[in-house]
Amino acid sequence: MRKTVKAGIDNLSKLDILKEGRLGVLTAPTGVDAKLRPTYEVLAEKYNVTALFAPEHGIRGDIQAGEHISTYIDSETGLTVYSLYGENKHMTDEMLDTFDILVFDIQDVGARYYTFIYALTRSMKLCAEKGKKVVVLDRPNPVGGIIMEGITLDENFSSGVGEYAIPARYALTVGEFATYINKEKNMGCELTVIPCEGWKRDMYYDETCMPLILPSPNLPTVNSFINYFATCYFEGTNISEGRGTTIPFEMVGAPFIDGKKLADALNSKKLPGVVFRSAYFTPTFSKHKGERCGGVQLHILDRDIYRPFDAGMYLLDEIRKYKEFEFLNGGNFEAKLFGDDSILKEDFSVNDCFKRAENDCAEFRKKIEGVLMYD
Repeated sequence: MRKTVKAGIDNLSKLDILKEGRLGVLTAPTGVDAKLRPTYEVLAEKYNVTALFAPEHGIRGDIQAGEHISTYIDSETGLTVYSLYGENKHMTDEMLDTFDILVFDIQDVGARYYTFIYALTRSMKLCAEKGKKVVVLDRPNPVGGIIMEGITLDENFSSGVGEYAIPARYALTVGEFATYINKEKNMGCELTVIPCEGWKRDMYYDETCMPLILPSPNLPTVNSFINYFATCYFEGTNISEGRGTTIPFEMVGAPFIDGKKLADALNSKKLPGVVFRSAYFTPTFSKHKGERCGGVQLHILDRDIYRPFDAGMYLLDEIRKYKEFEFLNGGNFEAKLFGDDSILKEDFSVNDCFKRAENDCAEFRKKIEGVLMYD
């Protein structure tokens, strides 16, 4: 049975701080209230909304991954929508002058390499420098707040797909993450987090009453969110991560892969909570567009015992045995996704990786104890 959960935007009685000045709203299609009204519309009914800010995919969610967004006038509101995912991914002085308080309301997916959280923290840093306040309208972590996976990023490999030393699956809400980074990096941001109500750390998004709105064009389901921790690492390779199919990030493949052999090899490892099915698909865009690919689909049987990071490392370890496999652009992007360049090395060991990830996550759990807002 689904549980009643309210997002931060539905706690308007706790938003007296928003009466204190002009509001800039950093949002996306997932920024809606319980009646599915866009957050900027809800806020504009009571407060002075003066500017909108668009992260990757735009405020309407219609822009594909990696595509730059231009600043424009929104036809519905008449407000300027300033791009934070174009030539400049940071707020300019002109942008900062349009508001006194920045409001952030975007549904995150809980992955270190998902870009929305960095649109937030970059803006927090600049707001701190200019004496602007930041309000985060919190939302659930859709893959729960208990399971933590992956290595901690080496900040020498910081980029737009990972700026801070956190694990790949960091088990925090956006509000908790913002609080942690504000403290850890001594940003000095005047930050207020309006919490969710009713969310528990063991809850996945589909266990709440909240309708699912795609956070990006390529993450359509909770299963795709979970498998993202397994298959995102193929973005830095010549292997399709399922973009251009109806189930992106739930299957991977390439024209040179034998799907049955790959599935058999992976299923022989008897990984908990997942089965690999041989799959064949033809992407309509992105890598191997129009080509028949062999590979596997990752079927989740029990998400509470499934560890997608482990599955992804085993999957990558098997596929890199193909002579046609390669890391793109010398592995630069792959290293940024993974967290360092150890994954590029010939002697990369999945077992050593798992031990390191376990230690990294244990250390991170200690660091975040003081910022956890939910049971």
